[in-house]
Amino acid sequence: MGTVIEQWHEIVRTQNAAGLDTLLADDVVFHSPVVHTPQTGKKITRLYLMAAMKVLNEPGHFTYLREVEQGNHAVLEFQTEIDGVTINGVDMIEWNEAGQIIDFKVMVRPLKAVSAIHAAMGSMLEAFKAGR
Repeated sequence: MGTVIEQWHEIVRTQNAAGLDTLLADDVVFHSPVVHTPQTGKKITRLYLMAAMKVLNEPGHFTYLREVEQGNHAVLEFQTEIDGVTINGVDMIEWNEAGQIIDFKVMVRPLKAVSAIHAAMGSMLEAFKAGR
């Protein structure tokens, strides 16, 4: 099964939403770089993470640059591109003793990248909600 971070990398690589069902705790909290309030619960966190994978994980663009793990916390720095805008960011992940993610925070830079993500994520979330 692997560590939490190994499981996360496999989900990102395969974009397998089913893997999130077991990896996310029921009361997981998601902190988006483009939404003011934290989002609580597996269903909404799964929706945001799957939309982000579709938006940010373009083949040939998305890559994790480095990782720092300590105890049940990890910070994974990534780089990707949307519409010619280079995006640099971090995933800050915390998990419980059961090996489920309980807190997931995404931070990105520069401001132009935040704007690009906001527009792309809005479209993707609407498509997911509409069942497309």
